[in-house]
Amino acid sequence: MNPLVVARRTLSAFVLAALAGTALAGPVHAQEEPLPVSITGPDSVNLSLHPEAGEPGEPGEPQIELGLRAPGEPVPDDDGITWPIHTGDYTVTVDASSLAGVAAVDFSRLGGWQGCSVDGLVATCSDYEIYAGQDYNDLGGIRLDVTDESAAGDFGAIEISAVGEGLAFTGHTVDVLVGGPELVMHQLTEPAGFQAGDTFQAPLGFRNVGGLGGDGVVLRITGSRGLSFPSTFSNCWYEPRDPDDVLGRSTALCIFDSEFTGETAYGLSEPFPIETAGFALYDTMSYSFSAVPADQARQLLTEGDYRAGDGSSLELVRVPDTDPTGYTRYAEMDFPTANTFDLDLTGERLRARKGSTVSVDIGFANHGPAWLALLRSGGEPVTFWVDLPPGTTVTTVPEDCRPGWEGAEGDYLCYLDTPILEDASRTSTFGLHVDEVIKNATGRAYFAYTMPNEGRPANDSGTIVLNPADED
Repeated sequence: MNPLVVARRTLSAFVLAALAGTALAGPVHAQEEPLPVSITGPDSVNLSLHPEAGEPGEPGEPQIELGLRAPGEPVPDDDGITWPIHTGDYTVTVDASSLAGVAAVDFSRLGGWQGCSVDGLVATCSDYEIYAGQDYNDLGGIRLDVTDESAAGDFGAIEISAVGEGLAFTGHTVDVLVGGPELVMHQLTEPAGFQAGDTFQAPLGFRNVGGLGGDGVVLRITGSRGLSFPSTFSNCWYEPRDPDDVLGRSTALCIFDSEFTGETAYGLSEPFPIETAGFALYDTMSYSFSAVPADQARQLLTEGDYRAGDGSSLELVRVPDTDPTGYTRYAEMDFPTANTFDLDLTGERLRARKGSTVSVDIGFANHGPAWLALLRSGGEPVTFWVDLPPGTTVTTVPEDCRPGWEGAEGDYLCYLDTPILEDASRTSTFGLHVDEVIKNATGRAYFAYTMPNEGRPANDSGTIVLNPADED
C-alpha cells in the first residue's frame, strides 16, 4: 500500500479527534454470553525521524497504551470494593512482526508487574480478571523508536488479538508510519512598540520536519478575551468568544486544500490579523497547523458555531531557506505587554463612641485601562493587607479575608479573584467594636508590593481613620 495512503487514512482521523477535543469511543453493549470485550489503543502512530525536534510526552515513554473495554461501568459495592465482571484465564497476543526493519519495538511495559513472554516481535500476555468499562483493564504500553534502517515512508502495523473461554474479543490494529507529516510552527514575537488597540499582522507558518508530504492542512487559532479575529478570509471560519465567559476564547479555523512536501517550510500568502482590545494585557493566542485532508477537515466545523469569512482566500506559500531553530511544536504568545491597569484601594473616615460598633468599608476598584487576567497562573488571586485602627476589636470579617499569622505583613489578608476586569469594583466591610476612643486612630488597606503593569502606584493604599482630630 502506498505510504501516503496509510498516512492520510490513519493520521487524519487521529488529528481530527485531537483538534475537536473529543475521544473516539465505541458504544457500550448490554452484557451477554459470551461477554463482548474490545481491545483499545490508538489507531495510528507517526514515528518522527527527528525526535529531538520535540517529541510529545516524556522521552522513552510508550506511544501506544493498550487496554480492554467491557460492557458497563465499574461500580463499587457498599464497602467501596469494585469486583470484576469476569474471572477466567485469557491471553492477549501483540504481533508486531510487520515492523521488522521499520522500527525497534519495546514490550517491557506490557502486562504490568507480571510482564509478558516475548518471542522476537510477538508478545503474549496472560491475565485472569476483566472489569466493567475500561478504567481497570490496562494492558500496558509499547515503545517504538526509529533505527538506522528506518526511512521515510516505511510502514507496518501492530495486530492485537485475544482469546478466552466465555469471552468474545474484538481485536485492534495500530498502523505505524515512519516520517509522516510532522508540522512544527513558526515562533512569533511581539512587534516593537506594539500597543493595546493595535492589530497584530501575525506571520503564521509551519515547517514539515517529516519525510513525507501530504494533501490538506488545517490552521486553528485561538485567542483570549482581549483578542479577536476579523472575518477576513473566505476559506476561514470564525467562532467568537461567548461574551459571558471571560475565560473563553475566540477561534478561527482555516482550511487549505493544497499539497505540501516533506522537509519544507510554508507561510501564509498574507499575514493573519489579530485585533487587540484597549483593555488587552498579556492575552494569550495559540495556533497550530495540522495535516488533514480538506474534505475531512470540514467535519471540524460541526463542533462549534462557526461562521464563514469573506474576502480573499488565504493560501499556503512555500518559504525557502528558513532557519529550523525558528520553529516550535507548540506556538503561543502573550501580548500586548505594554498596557497598564490602575488598582485603587480606599479606606474610610469615621467618628465612633467608646463601646459602639461601626462598619468600615474597604473599597477596591480597577480604573483600567487594562484588565488583570493572570491567565498563565490559572486565575491565582491578587491579595492586599488590612491593618485595623488601634483601640478596636474585630466583630465581623469579610468572607474574602482571613486573619494574618504570626509575623505576617498585616492584620488581615484579603483576596481578589482574577480575572479582574478593567472596570471592576467591590467593597469589603469589617465590623469594628470601639474599645477605646483614640484621636486619629489609623489603619490602612494596602498591597504589599507594586505589581508589574501597575500604572498608578500612588493609590495602591487607602487610610482608615477613626475619630479624626481635624473634624472636632
